[in-house]
Amino acid sequence: MASKRDYYEVLGVGKDASADEIKKSYRQLARQYHPDVNKAADAETKFKEVKEAYDVLSDDGKRSTYDRFGHVDPNQGMGGGGGADFGGGFGDIFDMFFGGGGGRRDPNAPQRGNDLQYTMTVEFKEAVFGKETEITIPRTETCDTCHGDGAKPGTKPETCSVCKGSGQQEVVQNTPFGRMVNRRACTNCSGTGRVIKDKCSTCHGAGKVKRQRKINIRIPAGVDDGAQIRMTGEGEGGLRGGPAGDLYIVIRVKPHEFFERENDDIYCEVPLTFVQAALGDEIEIPTLTEKVKLKVPAGTQTGTYFRLKGKGVPKLRGYGQGDQHVKVTIVTPTSLTDDQKELLRQFGGLSGDSATNEHEHHESIFDKMKKAFRGE
Repeated sequence: MASKRDYYEVLGVGKDASADEIKKSYRQLARQYHPDVNKAADAETKFKEVKEAYDVLSDDGKRSTYDRFGHVDPNQGMGGGGGADFGGGFGDIFDMFFGGGGGRRDPNAPQRGNDLQYTMTVEFKEAVFGKETEITIPRTETCDTCHGDGAKPGTKPETCSVCKGSGQQEVVQNTPFGRMVNRRACTNCSGTGRVIKDKCSTCHGAGKVKRQRKINIRIPAGVDDGAQIRMTGEGEGGLRGGPAGDLYIVIRVKPHEFFERENDDIYCEVPLTFVQAALGDEIEIPTLTEKVKLKVPAGTQTGTYFRLKGKGVPKLRGYGQGDQHVKVTIVTPTSLTDDQKELLRQFGGLSGDSATNEHEHHESIFDKMKKAFRGE
């Protein structure tokens, strides 16, 4: 007995440790040294030592005696040398570590239905201004014939005779270091705690049926790509009277040929001729809702941005709208008369850049801008 380590030292706690601290330390060490987890040669010995220390320090009477006399018990009643019994307190700890998880869930309790996700693709302007539409989703719903219990009308599910309604079976194994209790789902009732002898002819005992459901959706103005809309109770039906799950609609927004979006702001690119940029001009710009005039000052450089305040996307949360940012790109002329060429030579000489690619690029800008004017 004198060779035994101090129980407080074994558990790594102080002599003033609370019952919760002792229990917490024991759980950690029991998991660390359990022979089914730790394959070290001394794991079983350390595990028994930890268990013995916990058996004493977790009992107020034994702990008080140990604090007074240590390992020497005047009544010879403390040795702790008997085999460890895992059917009691340790059974709960073992369940928590290896699948039990604390309190047991009632297999006959109402169960919430699963959530569903639906991806909806919308046009660029539909996301900006919002829309109402209807979608059809496949989902499981509570069976109307048996009202979700899976039994034929006029009958009821019976309590499982094997697990007595608990949904679990206990398998006891005797090992060299104690008795192990392993809990698993009842094989007779598949963990439900009930047996249905006369199954519902509609759902065949499942309690749920598959249906196509039409749902009206309102997409709010200003919604962006990747946003989610939650529709409470539109998911799959629950079991045994449990509530339905929710439906999450994920929004995917198609890109626009002319407009680009960044948060609540809109960006676009418009072409300017060399003369317009050099001398200044007033040009017409398409926005999401209308056409507006934009004054371009003389000497504007390519790549310059202009802001149209309040011409962006309506704010999804709050009031007002974002802005529209207009980038101007100078178009290099490609078909010049001899007189124009001579004037440009006098002005500054020929440019060394290729005109062909620039022409093709800005032709595409013109095409996109024309579609934007048409509201496409």
